Amino acid sequence: MADKTEYFRWEESDFVNRNIDWKKAEVIAAGVDVGSVSSQMVILADGEIYAYSSTRSGSSSPNSSNKAAEIALKNTDMTLEDINYIVATGYGRVNIPFASKSITEISCHGLGANRMYGPTVRTLLDMGGQDCKAIHLDEKGKVTDFLMNDKCAAGTGRGMEVIAEILSVPVTQIGERSFDIDEEPPSVSSTCVVFAKSEATGLLKDGWTKNKVLAAYCSAMAARVVDLLRRINVEKDFAITGGIAKNSGIVRRIEKLLDIQALVPKYDPQIAGAYGAALYANALWKKKR
Repeated sequence: MADKTEYFRWEESDFVNRNIDWKKAEVIAAGVDVGSVSSQMVILADGEIYAYSSTRSGSSSPNSSNKAAEIALKNTDMTLEDINYIVATGYGRVNIPFASKSITEISCHGLGANRMYGPTVRTLLDMGGQDCKAIHLDEKGKVTDFLMNDKCAAGTGRGMEVIAEILSVPVTQIGERSFDIDEEPPSVSSTCVVFAKSEATGLLKDGWTKNKVLAAYCSAMAARVVDLLRRINVEKDFAITGGIAKNSGIVRRIEKLLDIQALVPKYDPQIAGAYGAALYANALWKKKR
């Protein structure tokens, strides 16, 4: 019988702050971030996080945004109609039916990271589902410079998902397992997911354990990301957002290559884009009023 396990699946999540009575808030604002791999929604009550969700993106951006909203609202007595202003961001931002406005993910991640990590953040690495962005920020979270990698899955969430499927290892275990080795192996010759299957299969035939193969891929992906960061110059403080920020196998190797420690986020690093969008929504509604 064929293995039906979906090794690529990240864990979906939701959160509600029961200490906040949203009905007493003057402004209810939200941000929805529809990416190529995952979608998030963050709801603010007077600027504070009241609820958020993180879920898998589907083939339809409108459906993905509706799903993110449904999960964020499911354990509350709030509806979409109770939200004063909604900003959309991410890959599918122009196709969100209930959004008041759309703003680029680079701007939203900058503002979200500023609030999540603090105003000292100057270099931000956003490791998304289909691309990576190296971003410079000022003390207010405004983007002053950025670089983006090419549209290659290497060094992105999708790249990690492909490796998880190839090796039949849950994507959430990759980071931890990549350190369960006797010694650090050399990086793989290519992180291109097109060639990953044959290369990984060849390494396993040569006697490599799955953990050793994972370590080699994490090392290669970290090196690729660091090349991008060095082109923009890394300044302290340094922070990482996006789903790959949860992969210790890549994060710790990035830190070692750069000789710098990444800041620890206050919230799930995957909601940074939606958080920034919600902060913009909060400010735009106040300005509109």
